[in-house]
Amino acid sequence: TMVKAIARAHRWKRLMESGRFASVTELAEAEKINQSYLCRVLRLTLLAPDIVEAILDGRQPAGLQLGALLGPLPSEWAKQRRYIDLS
Repeated sequence: TMVKAIARAHRWKRLMESGRFASVTELAEAEKINQSYLCRVLRLTLLAPDIVEAILDGRQPAGLQLGALLGPLPSEWAKQRRYIDLS
């Protein structure tokens, strides 16, 4: 579920950056999803690269759920690493 969400986030980011969609509202309508959900998923593109890599490799903490990633997360990578303990 987390891998799929990260992939979607990056796809949506590319669609926005390419100019194909002028706004999050347009993209949400095209994808037939709630704008709020789209915005929360888009924030996954701001995760520290090593956190994304750990998730893609299946090395994330056993208790880490997508809901936690879609909630408020620090924007600084160092704080994200403390929030999501990968050790």
